[in-house]
Amino acid sequence: MMRFRIADLSRDLVDATAHLLLAAFRGRSDDWQDLDSARAEVVESFGADRVSRVAIDDAGAVIGWIGGISIYSGHVWEIHPLVVAEEHRNKGVGRALVADLEAIAAKNGALTLWAGSDDEDNATTLGGADLYRDVPHAIRNIRNLKRHPYEFYLRLGFKIAGVVPDANGIGKPDILLAKRISSRA
Repeated sequence: MMRFRIADLSRDLVDATAHLLLAAFRGRSDDWQDLDSARAEVVESFGADRVSRVAIDDAGAVIGWIGGISIYSGHVWEIHPLVVAEEHRNKGVGRALVADLEAIAAKNGALTLWAGSDDEDNATTLGGADLYRDVPHAIRNIRNLKRHPYEFYLRLGFKIAGVVPDANGIGKPDILLAKRISSRA
């Protein structure tokens, strides 16, 4: 089993985390297509009402990063972003980062954790479709065509709570996933 630890993101790891973000999203999204924009995203994660955590391997390399943003007066926390180095995917790093953020959010009074997962390249049956015809039907019948990460979230107990049709352009929706993290409800 792979060994790593999760810690608060520190200023000395900003560049390593920015490189991780850039490597994961270059050519796959309109976001973070250069080092400056990736670095700006990482620095922004130090803002108020935010948590920024990294997975670090035994050699001290950043292999994963998760950010959390407290919204709706702290009742809801958004995962933004979640990224794991390609060579470390499917080894429990992403699952551990989400569990870590979930615990922090719950400890701070959150009821729900949510994530948006864009489909910009027709990786699901929602991509390329006119979702306005029947959004509930499209969600009920979603299929994964190209290893889209929405199934990762489903395995962690998230539910598809909706979609934002055309969020990233015509036929490029954002899939909204949510999970109750408090028993206070």
